[in-house]
Amino acid sequence: MIRLGVNIDHIATIRNARGEDHPDPYKAAIYAMKCGADSITIHLREDRRHIKDFDLKKISSNKKIPLNLEMAADLKILKIALKNKPNFICLVPEKRNEITTEGGLNLNNNNIKIKKIINVLNNNKIRTSLFINPSTKDVRLSKDLNADCIEIHTGRISNLIKKNKFYKSELRKIIKVVRYANNLGIEVHAGHGMDYKTAKILSKIKGIKEFNIGHFIIGESVFFGLKKTIKVFKSICR
Repeated sequence: MIRLGVNIDHIATIRNARGEDHPDPYKAAIYAMKCGADSITIHLREDRRHIKDFDLKKISSNKKIPLNLEMAADLKILKIALKNKPNFICLVPEKRNEITTEGGLNLNNNNIKIKKIINVLNNNKIRTSLFINPSTKDVRLSKDLNADCIEIHTGRISNLIKKNKFYKSELRKIIKVVRYANNLGIEVHAGHGMDYKTAKILSKIKGIKEFNIGHFIIGESVFFGLKKTIKVFKSICR
């Protein structure tokens, strides 16, 4: 069964809109776990646009919550991460003016810094993941950098599916990447832009071990509740 990681960044987005304390991402993390999430994902961005340092501290202090921290390949953020010791860390690209993550890491331009960070994380026994585009070249580079896992950026295929456009060539690309990564001994995750339909399609690919989904889950829960939304995704993951 594919594991489901629930990204709660946008709980913090709603809270920050009023500059107050409600809704509390920590309570959301606990409730999402009760509803069936296998892990919780948060992204501590350099601009702190949603998750704040105190959210990370509070959530990571509860060892019953398996925490996946997304972060840029930034040494200041790394220092904060090591202080809080999340279970997992996924390195992601980050631009100040972007609305959301626009693609995978550029492993060619940042390989020295990324390798240094991965070595530090491995020494601290934190599972590492690299957020990459569906490219066998990037999978090979991820292996060379000693990453434990890759997370495939599914934004393109998700958008094609939502717009009822031809997505099979993108799907074939993802299948090829999953098989290649598995052959190299790298665990494969997938995330970004996924909804029920995309999850159903990608769940048929053997070798994907984890979905990380946030925006759609939080948005859908406005109408149907977090419990029901997670339940639907869990049924898809089976």
